[in-house]
Amino acid sequence: QVQLVESGGGLVQAGGSLRLSCTASGRTLNRYTMGWFRQAPGKEREFVAALSWSGDSTYYADSVKGRFTISRDNAKNTVYLQMNSLKPEDTAVYYCNAELRLSPDASDDYWGQGTQVTVSS
Repeated sequence: QVQLVESGGGLVQAGGSLRLSCTASGRTLNRYTMGWFRQAPGKEREFVAALSWSGDSTYYADSVKGRFTISRDNAKNTVYLQMNSLKPEDTAVYYCNAELRLSPDASDDYWGQGTQVTVSS
């Protein structure tokens, strides 16, 4: 059983920075794409960023491009999300995700429990 544990959330003023971490335990997530999603109150969960196992490919939501950076340390089974120039609209619970695409219609994925990020204006 894989467990993802996020940390690093908190309260920050607009323009500030936070670094989220997500560490996987249970087994090594070889070939899994690691990503971050977020869910604001009253809204659906949305994609934020993702990074391939090799680190060759990164993906970002338009709303965070140029401000957020995703990275991973496979030796530590950890993925990070560096968030700079934070805005009040970035306030949400941030979730870590690990996904292995098995076929066009199936995937093996895991979710963390979430960490709260609050950006004050």
